[in-house]
Amino acid sequence: MTDTTAHAAADEPDAGALLDIYKRAATIVLTDEKLRAVIRSGRLSTPYYSPRGQEIISAAMAVNLRKDDYVVTIYRGMHDHLAKGVPLKDLWAEYAGKAAGSCKGKGGPMHITHPDVGVLVTTGIVGSGLPIANGLAWASKIRQEDRVTVTNFGDGASNIGAFHESLNMASLWKLPVIFLCQNNRYAEHTRYDKGTSIERISDRAVSYSMPGVTVNGNDAIEMWRAARDAVARARAGEGPTLIEANTFRFHGHHMGDSGEYMAKGELEAAMIRDPFVALRQLIVARGAASDADLTAMEDALRTEIDEAAAYAFAAKYPEPEEALEDVYASAVS
Repeated sequence: MTDTTAHAAADEPDAGALLDIYKRAATIVLTDEKLRAVIRSGRLSTPYYSPRGQEIISAAMAVNLRKDDYVVTIYRGMHDHLAKGVPLKDLWAEYAGKAAGSCKGKGGPMHITHPDVGVLVTTGIVGSGLPIANGLAWASKIRQEDRVTVTNFGDGASNIGAFHESLNMASLWKLPVIFLCQNNRYAEHTRYDKGTSIERISDRAVSYSMPGVTVNGNDAIEMWRAARDAVARARAGEGPTLIEANTFRFHGHHMGDSGEYMAKGELEAAMIRDPFVALRQLIVARGAASDADLTAMEDALRTEIDEAAAYAFAAKYPEPEEALEDVYASAVS
């Protein structure tokens, strides 16, 4: 995938940016499809948290970022990884626990890291990415770089202390960080209204003197516009933004989650409004690409994903002594 710079002067993404969003989203959707298939077949044994339904958020944010911008995400973050450019082979090999993986097979899906494309931290601890993102943004500010850091988290994480402490610090120091809450309406198995006392998470931004915006994270144009504005603000040294991107997850909290805690018909209604399908229809309607063009793009991506999966399965497992590597920093004289 090629990086696309922010179209600061435009109110909507142009045809090239829309296609870039679509390609990133398609990579996520098709990779998720393949991963779930091989896990169900028993060929791959790994914890998996499908991001299906949330792919537009990551794709529309990523087209506004540079390669050297930082992304911090959580264990439900495969869409954030691929949107930012983590290579498919590196990601698949890490899921398979192979030495060729992005973390030499030692991190697994909950700890994907790929500094070359700016993915520095994936954490399995809810909310822990926010203070880490502040640290990265503070480093960028000290170095007088115009690098932006995006930290992704769910609605449940907005209720812990790290969220509030991080927003306060980021505002106080005007850090170039974007707090991106992917509000999929459930914190594991708990409905949003059963665990959060306010209607909109973005309303909390006013307590920390920063812009807060709630958008339809499933709408590529609306999400692109919010991302563009937040990135421009951070890069200009104007400080942080809280974005609440409303969405819905299609496959429960984890692989095998039956979703019995959801209201009857809620999931079906969300899937009818599939954001990936909606983006495809928008692109064709605007003449940015034909249906055949998009099908050809998807076919090429499927081939690339199949090759990445084959690469991962053929790769070697780490040697036992690898467990002793990357544990302690080497002494510097």
